[in-house]
Amino acid sequence: MTIADNQAAAALRVHDLNAFYGKCQVTFDAQLYVRRGEIVALLGRNGAGKTTTLMAIAGFVTAKRGRVLLAGNEIAAAPAFRRVRAGLSLVPSGSRSLGSLTVLENLQTSAGVSARNGQWSIDKVFDLFPKLRQLAGSQGRQLSGGERQMLAVGRALLSQPEVLMLDEPSEGLAPLIVAELGGMLRRLADAGLAVLLTEQNHSLALDIADRVLFMEKGQIAWEGSAPQAKDPDIIGRYLSI
Repeated sequence: MTIADNQAAAALRVHDLNAFYGKCQVTFDAQLYVRRGEIVALLGRNGAGKTTTLMAIAGFVTAKRGRVLLAGNEIAAAPAFRRVRAGLSLVPSGSRSLGSLTVLENLQTSAGVSARNGQWSIDKVFDLFPKLRQLAGSQGRQLSGGERQMLAVGRALLSQPEVLMLDEPSEGLAPLIVAELGGMLRRLADAGLAVLLTEQNHSLALDIADRVLFMEKGQIAWEGSAPQAKDPDIIGRYLSI
């Protein structure tokens, strides 16, 4: 399959994305695509523009130019909530639950958000995260960091996404929870979900990703497979301080 074929078949395609915080331009003609069943890791040094890229794709940061296509449909002009309803979901860094609500109530707030029929129900989220079933009656504020992240992912899945984006999902989590998170994301992708993530835990990202994009100064500077990205010269070029 050619590069053009890969992009045409992608669940998410982004072309020439120019994103801004106020008057400050952060990304410059960023381009990427994610296929169904694939994990793509967007990596780079702090300040490279990774989070802004995800936020702009999701509609939370202004993109003054560029195209965002979800399953071939242009959504660049749509507000964030319509992008969610169309099948694009973002789990932000440091995601927080609605602290006064129980785990079950948190999940219920997300069920039915999507305009699309999908496979995800609260019971299926509990099957994916058995710990959440045990904590169904606990308030969000009582959860550990790992449990809150499980809940954030569960809420995102209930929006029935075609594309799941996660911004630094392992931030602040214990190593055992990080390993569980990586396995869960790999299983979701293997079941057909398109996953795009940023991650400061580069070992995790390189272990679970199919493809890697390195971002530098707001641009996609390198793209290749995860094994290629593990080359010490590549790591040194794009990740070393």
